[in-house]
Amino acid sequence: MSIEKTAIRATYFSIIGNTCMAIVKGLAGFFGNSYALIADAIESTTDIFASFLVLFGIKYSNRPADENHPYGHGRAEPLITFLVVGFLITSATIIAYESIINIQTPHQLPKPWTLIVLGAIIIWKEYSYRVVMKRSLETNSSSLKADAWHHRSDAITSVAAFIGISIALFLGDGYEAADDWAALFASGFILYNSYKIFRPALGEIMDENLHDDLIAQIRVVSIKVDGILDTEKCFIRKAGMQYHVDLHATVDSKISVKEGHDLAHKLKDTLRETIPELGHVLIHVEPND
Repeated sequence: MSIEKTAIRATYFSIIGNTCMAIVKGLAGFFGNSYALIADAIESTTDIFASFLVLFGIKYSNRPADENHPYGHGRAEPLITFLVVGFLITSATIIAYESIINIQTPHQLPKPWTLIVLGAIIIWKEYSYRVVMKRSLETNSSSLKADAWHHRSDAITSVAAFIGISIALFLGDGYEAADDWAALFASGFILYNSYKIFRPALGEIMDENLHDDLIAQIRVVSIKVDGILDTEKCFIRKAGMQYHVDLHATVDSKISVKEGHDLAHKLKDTLRETIPELGHVLIHVEPND
């Protein structure tokens, strides 16, 4: 299966899962008198739209290169990641606002059975996080990673709700707002995760040097090619699920221009065969003296 199809299947998994979770949380929160669960349902609803954005970004970023986009459309993916982060921040803000309002509003204790619902939700969302995060690592997708963190933040929100409802039920009258305080805490955690998702995507847009392991792998592969004596500068830019490489390769100064040209092509082909995630590879030939 191609990395694009792997990523698309992961987003469909997220969309279906988030839709089911939003319905379950909303109903359980309404009938179970849990404002934390209702806040959780709000986040799951925004997650649905965020997952659709990720799906669009993955499909668009994998469009082939054309005359106006010789490096392809991969940079669309971190832009989609920024939008996903916007959804996370929006949901965190809504949850915080609703929590503060509910803390000041007298209401009934949550129903005990809501803890069973939350327990099942926590298990499912953590499983979803692990599934989508695994796919994001397989495909080098920053937007899919952001989608995975949506699942993790959802799980954390549910854990906070579970703790808050447990406190409210255990301590009884006067502690009805414990689940609202839990939801407020969860909103802060979501904001923190938003930054963790935003920062790598910003580095991708700014061509920040974040690929030391890949550079080391490229150097190891390069010197195994007959005729390549060493490597010098190596610059990498990530665009979508691919990495574009500019590499300076050292060759014998006594060989002809054609031989140097052929060696550059041989090195380029070897790198792309050995490291499939590489996109454009530009080889600059350097003499050894």
